[in-house]
Amino acid sequence: MVRSLWTAASGMIAQQNNVDTIANNLANVNTTGYKTEVAEFKSLLYQDIQAKTTSGNGATKPVGAQVGLGVRNSSVTSRFTQGNFYDSTNDLAFAISGDGFFGIRGQDGNTYYTRNGDFHLATYGNGLALSTSDGNLVLDTNGKAIELGNDIVSSKLTVSGDGELCYPDDTNNPKPMGIKIGLWQFNNPSGLEKIGDSSYAVTAASGAAMNENTTTGLAKSDLRQGYLEGSNVQVVDEMVNMIVAQRAYELNSKAIQATDEMMGQANQLRR
Repeated sequence: MVRSLWTAASGMIAQQNNVDTIANNLANVNTTGYKTEVAEFKSLLYQDIQAKTTSGNGATKPVGAQVGLGVRNSSVTSRFTQGNFYDSTNDLAFAISGDGFFGIRGQDGNTYYTRNGDFHLATYGNGLALSTSDGNLVLDTNGKAIELGNDIVSSKLTVSGDGELCYPDDTNNPKPMGIKIGLWQFNNPSGLEKIGDSSYAVTAASGAAMNENTTTGLAKSDLRQGYLEGSNVQVVDEMVNMIVAQRAYELNSKAIQATDEMMGQANQLRR
């Protein structure tokens, strides 16, 4: 019966983590570029109660007896499905249609990746550069910061579907500036490490970042200027998952209560 207490307690811990994950999804329903997370479970080791043997009369008993010892969280996996696009008043807002990620240079000098394309112009060196709202520089297809001149007007900047930045010439016709917004893909995006602010870091599980501009065989992503990609959280699904997780938590607590009552009755048998 002590074993049943531990098994039910492990179930409560796992379901608490599940509720925390669902709550985080609901909290980020309006976060640009956020990807919904799903808690995955796995069973713990089994304990042998009876091995494969023979009975007293020599009959074969090929099936042993094992009892499970509970459950635990194996991972919290991000689902990188496409989120809905919505209009933005920011002239430097970009949404990705496809599997690509923007590359950004963090404050620590390392490269991170994001689906949040809410960019701005920031002072950099002797001019301006494309950056995130946190001041992290956006990278071009060569992995370098996208630097622009001091006389750039953000409302006049346009971008083609493949990420080419254009600016009007003397005749007011958009002219390519020779700068492309970099986009990268991963063999296993679910293996990326979550940093925060919808940003991710490369890990061994995700594989190396593949530059869409130089890697052959990749399905190219498209950029949509004036739009942002919303989160892919489905509120109705998350509310249903929340109810299921709460019921599972309640069932495990009932198992602990039943075990406690059985142990109490067993103690009273001695009186």
